[in-house]
Amino acid sequence: MDRGTVTSARRPWKGFRVRQRDVDAKRVAILETAAHLFLERGFSRTSMRELAAMLKITKPALYYYFQNKEQILVECYRAGIASIEGLLEEAVLDDGDGLKKVETYLQVYATAIVSHDFGRCVAMLDDAELSATTRREVRMLKRRIDASVRRFIEEGIADGSIADCNPKLAAFAAAGAINWIGTWYRPTGDLSGEEIATGFSRLLTRGLARSTAPD
Repeated sequence: MDRGTVTSARRPWKGFRVRQRDVDAKRVAILETAAHLFLERGFSRTSMRELAAMLKITKPALYYYFQNKEQILVECYRAGIASIEGLLEEAVLDDGDGLKKVETYLQVYATAIVSHDFGRCVAMLDDAELSATTRREVRMLKRRIDASVRRFIEEGIADGSIADCNPKLAAFAAAGAINWIGTWYRPTGDLSGEEIATGFSRLLTRGLARSTAPD
């Protein structure tokens, strides 16, 4: 086979990759727009027709990428969890005691909430209006956050850096406080997103720290 034949044989595969990137980019654009509308108007008050109009595409075109509005919401949750886990991969969780790991995790979670609508979706959107099947899937995604915080709290209790407490209640309290950021945070506020994430994580972990007796 000569070079010309090889080149022509590869072209269809190159075209497929380009088309796939285009499809992926459009899916992301749909999810970003939907996340913004869900947060501003609520899931139930956002229609597929309004979403299509915002994106300047037809409603049938929207259904080419997603089966229904619930699937879009689940994918927004997935994107939010992925952003949190992506930030965690960049953070240093191998060093330090359990208390430090809790602080790092909470800072990462807060950063995801203040930096992107997907993170705010995880914290703020109510899943009560979803079908039973979709609600279970969404709650399973949310439990990944609670489980991670709880695991680090248990590790801190074991290594002595965190006072003896109920890890489940402590994880719920910490995550609840972080989630609340999404209701009032505005990028134009007095504090930057980084300052808020750092401040909240430090305040919350101080309440968990084991006090040391004076010498």
